[in-house]
Amino acid sequence: MTPSRDISRLIEIMAALRTPVTGCPWDLEQNFATIAPYTIEEAHEVVDAIDRGDLDDLREELGDLLLQVVFHAQMASEQNAFAFGDVVEAITRKMIRRHPHVFADKNGNLASSHVKEVWDRIKAEEKAERAARRPPEATPPHKSLLSGVKAGQPALTRAMELQRKASTVGFDWNDPRAVLQKIREEADEIEAALDRNDKQEMAEEIGDLMFALVNLARHVDADPEAALRATNAKFERRFAFIERALEAQGRTLEQASLAEMDALWNAAKGEEKPANPR
Repeated sequence: MTPSRDISRLIEIMAALRTPVTGCPWDLEQNFATIAPYTIEEAHEVVDAIDRGDLDDLREELGDLLLQVVFHAQMASEQNAFAFGDVVEAITRKMIRRHPHVFADKNGNLASSHVKEVWDRIKAEEKAERAARRPPEATPPHKSLLSGVKAGQPALTRAMELQRKASTVGFDWNDPRAVLQKIREEADEIEAALDRNDKQEMAEEIGDLMFALVNLARHVDADPEAALRATNAKFERRFAFIERALEAQGRTLEQASLAEMDALWNAAKGEEKPANPR
């Protein structure tokens, strides 16, 4: 088996990995549910490469993400559900249908301001068609306003979309300071759960607090996912400062006290230029 620019080679490799007896034991143990978290992780790594502007890394991460698609398609093929070619056919049909201004046989152009309107209308038609194909027992008894919010998104992003949907019918705060008050209330409820040492309640209240924080981000036009990624990067940067400072002293993290590390953390903060000098 040799590398190739042809997608068929990747499909062959995945099939070989999933071949009983001769395949990879780990790959053979997997199913859709166990692979799903890796699919999400690879998508996040694609975003990370884009954020860093690293196109070499982006090439690698896109390959890893493509492998996830091939992996899922191989497992579906083993169940005689669909194959990789069916996935490609479905998306090409969808893209042609959603871009009548590009692929239509008739002449004429669609103004860019109308493209999203057409896209949304065609998506709604496709969704209705899929619902009609489902057996009756698979159709939910109640169609909620929130039904269109995709379940597979990262939790922060999905929380944002759920709140946006609810806001379209007026179920929303009008003032971000009111959301801030809600955040304080949720923090108080976490403290009460801590006093009771109720771990299940603590987890639930922490979720409520995070949901409220996302709401505040939405009200001030901040992307919570991007904001958290930026904070992660900041934490890594400042922690690396602590490590370098201790290494320069000939010491390890384990040899430093929390107070010493905290002082170095503050020193790292002091070295960083404030985003807003005012």
